[in-house]
Amino acid sequence: LPVGQVRRVPESQQDAVTALSGSGPAYFFFLVEAMIDAGILLGLPRTVAADLIVQTAYGAAVMLRDSGEHPVQLREAVTSPGGTTIAAIRELERHGVRAALIAAIEAAHQRSVELGRTS
Repeated sequence: LPVGQVRRVPESQQDAVTALSGSGPAYFFFLVEAMIDAGILLGLPRTVAADLIVQTAYGAAVMLRDSGEHPVQLREAVTSPGGTTIAAIRELERHGVRAALIAAIEAAHQRSVELGRTS
């Protein structure tokens, strides 16, 4: 079921597209899986946690697509000073989640380059 848009990029950028977009759904599924597990850890039934996270992901994706705002602006709009979200963001940064995502995408890019050499 295709849900995206087609983008034409130069051949030299195909490995980057593979790493970012081709593998991208798996990164989102991985994050959603972890968020559902957190909901269960906090006492929510799996179905409730899954429903909440799927709807949250859907809403966030629509906002990203339709608002025209940078992701930083959208994140800041839902991050109250001294609130729950900034506490969570601090933990994500402390645990290197941003760096881990960048490193993972770089690894996917490198693997795509390697696979391209062998075919």
